[in-house]
Amino acid sequence: MIFGRSKSELPTPESALPGREGRQFQVGGTHLVLGTPVETQVPDGYESAVFGLGCFWGEEKTFWEVPGVWSTSVGYAGGQTANPTYDEVCSGRTGHAEVVRVIWDPAKLTFHDLLKTFWENHDPTQGMRQGNDRGTQYRSVILTTTPEQQAEAEASREAYQVTMTAAGYGEITTSILPLERYYYAEDYHQQYLVKNPFGYCPLHATGVAYEPADV
Repeated sequence: MIFGRSKSELPTPESALPGREGRQFQVGGTHLVLGTPVETQVPDGYESAVFGLGCFWGEEKTFWEVPGVWSTSVGYAGGQTANPTYDEVCSGRTGHAEVVRVIWDPAKLTFHDLLKTFWENHDPTQGMRQGNDRGTQYRSVILTTTPEQQAEAEASREAYQVTMTAAGYGEITTSILPLERYYYAEDYHQQYLVKNPFGYCPLHATGVAYEPADV
């Protein structure tokens, strides 16, 4: 508990850490797997979205392995605190989730494909945790960058709920919102499992396939 509040309860704007105007660390360089920039604008003709599905170390690897993904990075989003640090996010007082920013070439990959990757690689019914990782930073989120993404993501949640219910799971707790601000995580978190090949960051997939016929 922090100041009488559980780390599994999102802070209010009044109780969140205030943050700061500038970032306290550097991020840059080249993606160690994809060979593209880590800190970058979205190239013309490409798309981006942000996904939170637990510990971002393993989930970044999940997305960079998808053919058609141009670049990935890990960061913080969905909360109140400006330019947070990892320790602040882990405190539960920023409201941010650990997330993966994915940039892809829509000529090679669809948002539908990325939604399939998202749903099938975690348990979206666990609320403010994934497995033994507990806290608001591990919650399931999709942060969209276009109205079309927002509509498709919401439809996918409805469709997957039907499948999950049939498989014996409860209510999906994934929040789907337009992205307001994405903050890069510290450089040592970027492509963490390349830098630390024996790093611990398990996936919590349910084994339930995402295969809606009409989404």
